[in-house]
Amino acid sequence: MKTSRIQESLGGLIVPLAILLAWQALAWRASTPLFPGPWQVVLAICKVYPQIVGQIGYTLMRAANGFLVAAILTIPLGILLGRLKIVGAILEPIMDMLATLPPPAVIPIVMLFAGTGDTAKIAIIAYAAAVPLLMNTYEASKTLHPMANLVARSLRLSRLETMMWIDLPTSLPMIATGIRLAVASALLVSVTAEMLLATNGIGVFIQREQDNFQIANGLAAIAFIAVIGLIVNDLVFRLEKRWLFWHYRSSETHNNG
Repeated sequence: MKTSRIQESLGGLIVPLAILLAWQALAWRASTPLFPGPWQVVLAICKVYPQIVGQIGYTLMRAANGFLVAAILTIPLGILLGRLKIVGAILEPIMDMLATLPPPAVIPIVMLFAGTGDTAKIAIIAYAAAVPLLMNTYEASKTLHPMANLVARSLRLSRLETMMWIDLPTSLPMIATGIRLAVASALLVSVTAEMLLATNGIGVFIQREQDNFQIANGLAAIAFIAVIGLIVNDLVFRLEKRWLFWHYRSSETHNNG
């Protein structure tokens, strides 16, 4: 079994290694700093990683603030709209429209009301994270099993108590999926917002390196973002499996049965 897993892991590395080798071969053939290969990117990482680490702290702080604002506002709102089905049905087309609107498109509107400072960037990040959180929370709350309402009635719970003790816990698996999507959106949009509005952060670093034709340094920063994205996603998934252990055990039992 262990040997089989090692063989599967090695097999999964073949395609990425082949892509890297092909990339390096094309870079050697082009022989220009405007098309660096993976080896030049590794050298750039060794050279500029102190600057990247310093700038990426600003990016992560903005992404975290934007995500928290979105979570505080949209999770209760999604539960409420799922409970008030008529209001939810009226607002559903607006939610669908917001889901198709790319976050950079709202930057001019945000600039009108919030300027170009940190407030504007956090507002744009919050918008990007809010859409998947609101959609998943609303869909989970709207499609609750009718038995949940019967349980709330039998316990004589008020509407607020029903949302807190029945709707929210039952919706947590889909909310967790929305959280993972929202975290990824927050990281992605924080870099975009910094490129357009910020004076610091990893987005500004990438923009400046591109303007100075230091493409390898820009790719080094992108590699850092990718690694941090993988680490954050893995951390969120581990927390989700730990806090929602009852959901995963139930799914495994259902699949095995």
